[in-house]
Amino acid sequence: MTKPNPGQTLTSAGRIPLWVKLVYTAFVCVLVPYYWVAYTPWNFLYFCDIALLITLAGMWLESPFLISTQAIAIVLMQMLWVVDFVARLVTGLHITGITGYMFNSGIPLFVRGLSLFHGWLPFLLLWLVVRLGYDRRALGAQSVFAIVVLLVCFFLAPAPLPSVGRTNAAVNINYVYGFDDAHPQTWMAPGLWFSLLTTVNLVCFYLPTHACLRKWFPLART
Repeated sequence: MTKPNPGQTLTSAGRIPLWVKLVYTAFVCVLVPYYWVAYTPWNFLYFCDIALLITLAGMWLESPFLISTQAIAIVLMQMLWVVDFVARLVTGLHITGITGYMFNSGIPLFVRGLSLFHGWLPFLLLWLVVRLGYDRRALGAQSVFAIVVLLVCFFLAPAPLPSVGRTNAAVNINYVYGFDDAHPQTWMAPGLWFSLLTTVNLVCFYLPTHACLRKWFPLART
């Protein structure tokens, strides 16, 4: 079968090899219970962790829609993680500092190994989009979903300063209170910060990713 050109509509879903599904499923089955206990269930409101779980469903269902929403959600954002991690490996310097914990010898190697999914998941999602096609409905759906998740994080999830005895507990999820997990930001009113964070997420990350996927990847039939 001829490989579709970028922008060409796929008439049928490309198959995902069974071994890929099984390996990915095994990884998720190891990570989820560990994160659940170590970081509390709130941790699964992080966009990267949501993507890990929805991608699992998308792979087994071979759903272009589910895979496309998660490509929109994290590919560009997680590329910043990759750049920072590689820069530290090659030059010894961090660009953003977001992967500093990966080089902290005080954190068990097993835990840092699990966290490597931040680096390979965006590439897996791009490969899955190639196989299944990009669903153009993903931008709207993921944008609405992201706003709902951020609202939950802001109004219901734990704020900075983890509770006593749970120093690893997830707080300040998706940075809805600022970039410091120990203290809320004081640069502006909390509501203004939330609005700015939401706008940047949608405009600076989602829109460019959507444009690139529409232009350079095959399109799924919708």
